[in-house]
Amino acid sequence: MARTALLTTFAMLAFAGNSLLCRLALRDTGIDAASFTAIRLGSGALILAALLMLRGMRPTAGGSWPMAAMLFAYAVCFSFAYRDLTAATGALLLFGAVQFTMTGYGLWTGERVRGLRLAGLVLALGGLVWLLLPGLAAPPWLEATLMLAAGAAWGVYSLLGKGAGDPTAATGGNFLRTLPFAAALMLATTAATAGTVDRTGALYAVLSGAVTSGLGYVLWYAALPRLRATSAATVQLCVPAIAALGGAVLLAEPVTARLLAASVAVLGGIALTIYRKN
Repeated sequence: MARTALLTTFAMLAFAGNSLLCRLALRDTGIDAASFTAIRLGSGALILAALLMLRGMRPTAGGSWPMAAMLFAYAVCFSFAYRDLTAATGALLLFGAVQFTMTGYGLWTGERVRGLRLAGLVLALGGLVWLLLPGLAAPPWLEATLMLAAGAAWGVYSLLGKGAGDPTAATGGNFLRTLPFAAALMLATTAATAGTVDRTGALYAVLSGAVTSGLGYVLWYAALPRLRATSAATVQLCVPAIAALGGAVLLAEPVTARLLAASVAVLGGIALTIYRKN
């Protein structure tokens, strides 16, 4: 239990770091979303391949093409969504979508959600609905939709990962398999970006890929087998709180009343969902 808690904690910090790095790069540097995605995936593949070779393993021994497709879908939607979302809003939408994707799978496979756990899910859903209601404080609909799609892809990726075997091998193989998708994305957007990449933005993308993505996913994969589908979904919703704090402190992003109310509802839903009488 202590090992699982430690792995999960560091993974959640890494996931929040992804939001902060992506938002910082796209807001304050000249890098575009496609280049950020490609560099992030490439650097993640490189660090994971090196770890696997140090262990005497073939870099493509683990993972699968379906998982790689979900990883790429998550990464590209994530980057394009953060062009016009704050770190906190993006993280809240992302992991809200993750929760409902994974919880839907748990219900489909016969997992029971009732009592306080059901109330928690309803409260969390209400928080997300409140955040997305039309109004001056509502996030842009296109970017919000992209982030919800990123969350759904990440939810499917996490569920596939529960039976993927060795976490480092699976994650490394998946990152390597995303490289053809990333290359195609770069070719498709070269004309729009004029073939230039901001160096500082590229550095943020490397950190996001190698540290908060590649190594963060290895930690998450190691924790996943010990977590139920619904528990794995809800624990990830602590990430918006970390991202909101980081966004306010590091990026000077405002915390609106609507975001605060939605966050309280979503995180309150987490508390109810993971509550145990004993």
